[in-house]
Amino acid sequence: MMIFTLILLLGLYNPAIAHFVDGPVVQTSNGGIIGHILDEFPDIIEYLGIPYAAPPVGELRFEPPQAYRGGSQYVARHYGFDCPYAVGSATNYPDKTPQFDDILSAFTSSNDNSHSEDCLTLNIWSKWTHHASKPVLVHFHGGRWTSGTTNTPFYHGASFASTEDIIVVTATYRMNVFGFPGIPGKQSNYGLLDQRKAVEWVRDNIEAFGGDPTRITMSGQSCGSAAADYWAYAYCNDPVVAGLISHSGTADSFPVNSPKLSAQHWGELTSLMGCKSGDVLGCMKRQNATALLTLSGKIRPPTGSSAARTQPAFQPTVDNITVFSDYKLLAKAGKFAALPYLAGHNHNEAGFYKTAAWAKGSILPEAEWQAFNKETFTCPTDDAVMARIRASVPAWRFRYFADWNNTRLYPTSGAYHGVELNMIFGNSVAVTNIPESAHQLQLQKVMQRAWAAFVADPHHGLEKLGWPHFSLDGATLIALGEQNNPNARLIDPSLYNAGCWNDTI
Repeated sequence: MMIFTLILLLGLYNPAIAHFVDGPVVQTSNGGIIGHILDEFPDIIEYLGIPYAAPPVGELRFEPPQAYRGGSQYVARHYGFDCPYAVGSATNYPDKTPQFDDILSAFTSSNDNSHSEDCLTLNIWSKWTHHASKPVLVHFHGGRWTSGTTNTPFYHGASFASTEDIIVVTATYRMNVFGFPGIPGKQSNYGLLDQRKAVEWVRDNIEAFGGDPTRITMSGQSCGSAAADYWAYAYCNDPVVAGLISHSGTADSFPVNSPKLSAQHWGELTSLMGCKSGDVLGCMKRQNATALLTLSGKIRPPTGSSAARTQPAFQPTVDNITVFSDYKLLAKAGKFAALPYLAGHNHNEAGFYKTAAWAKGSILPEAEWQAFNKETFTCPTDDAVMARIRASVPAWRFRYFADWNNTRLYPTSGAYHGVELNMIFGNSVAVTNIPESAHQLQLQKVMQRAWAAFVADPHHGLEKLGWPHFSLDGATLIALGEQNNPNARLIDPSLYNAGCWNDTI
């Protein structure tokens, strides 16, 4: 009770959270959830590893997520399991910086976390204040649909929640063959359905944590960023969220599987697993998870894969429910939820992808990497944002340039894929143990304030900061960290989008 007394004295008590046992307890559809106060951020309560769906094991493997049946108190002190994925190995990249390995480990989930199919959990960070009805950010990690975790300092939400007094949520979802098996005749983009289930859980329960269920913003990075764009098309009539944020990826950034290709990959895997006839799905549900993951890695990916970014064999399949076959046509017709949209990417996304290509023995000419930056990120992002603008939906477009000493991968890595997340979550020191510069901290504050303004008021929050809606004509591209300048600057998008699909944007 000493902690509770101190909280009362400091005026930080939130009546939405009822009482203490070993920590603050909230009542949810799961039952009571016990959080804990962080030593480094004593104004923040952290809740880790909260189940948002039933464990997708046994008969629930290769099925849509089901409701979690709780009832007893849950001590939310530790992250849940990572969903199964193949852990990467260290890369001896030429001229890599001393922090290279730490960054890649934190960002690409090359770690020793425990894995299990019982992995559908989320994490919540919220400040102790009198203010109830806080805006909520729900973020989904990237990882090429094959790997990723919330259990990394990259996505620890305490700093952002403390600085801007929003609630930060991160959630796991099924990946690779477990999340995207491509079963013929069955809607099997389970990873995307998991994301929906997590957001619905937040909607139904976040008020108990002091959050506002009408002010939830979904955010994602890389494939998680594409998922945020998918969301607007998949849930036109019931989007749940109030806004969307895409970091480095849209619905048209990354190729997906056709039903025919997914069926081929599923058939090859079931044959390798010995499930060749009879109840094939039932047989696959009984197989060892490690064997499934290992043998699924032997299925050859699509032959049309780019050398800059290879496609996985098991990834989203076009089902025209969660993933559609032609987003350009849907965009022109305005067939998406009218949700305010903040989207952008980094100046040199290829700076990260080069390391993965090099590890596979692929060294591409610089011109090909620049084409990759434009075709995968610049053009699709312009396209996605302009689709909203033409439908009179508020939308903003950013490009991140900064190249800080403590987050650099190698001398010319620049503003590579994922590096801007350090500015949003504020955890670069936790990743590399190297202090930030004064300008880095200043830009971090600018970006956290802007992202929080969008989350708090997706329609007008950025307008109040002077950030204009995007246009292809005029200085409306929000440049962040040019030459490590700690402020935002408005520039003309034509500096970077020459040769894009101007007939569609």
